[in-house]
Amino acid sequence: HVDDAASIDVAATALTSIKEASDARRAYITSTVQQRLHQRRFRERVLDAYRSQCAFCRLRHRELLDAAHIIPDRLAEGVPTIKNGMALCKLHHAAFDSFMIGVRPDYVLRVRQDVLEEEDGPVLLHGLQELDGKRLILPRSEANWPSPEFLDWRYGRFLKAA
Repeated sequence: HVDDAASIDVAATALTSIKEASDARRAYITSTVQQRLHQRRFRERVLDAYRSQCAFCRLRHRELLDAAHIIPDRLAEGVPTIKNGMALCKLHHAAFDSFMIGVRPDYVLRVRQDVLEEEDGPVLLHGLQELDGKRLILPRSEANWPSPEFLDWRYGRFLKAA
């Protein structure tokens, strides 16, 4: 049985009444997740094209990699093709989606200025800031390189967010 909206509201109210205690029961709710039918195939094709490594940092642990869309697939232009995707580790996928990192149409990475100026710790320094001005790690086959037109579209949104 999948919970409906009314059940979710009741469950949320019940959750707020559960007191924090070492012996408190764990509460669960069932949810439905929509996944586009092409997502698994898109992921496999993109990760294979990028030789199972992050296009920003070369991380090679496939279980930590995602196939990131350049133009989001919720938009009509966001086609599920390798040219509209990049293999990114979880950190860099989140940074790309939140416009902390942009990729110019000439495959150069740019980090948002406020992120460059921030002082935090080694993950910020080595994981994000040091990427500024580096080149995207591209698939071997030029036919699988990200579309410069798609990157230009996305980079325009990165600049607006900056």
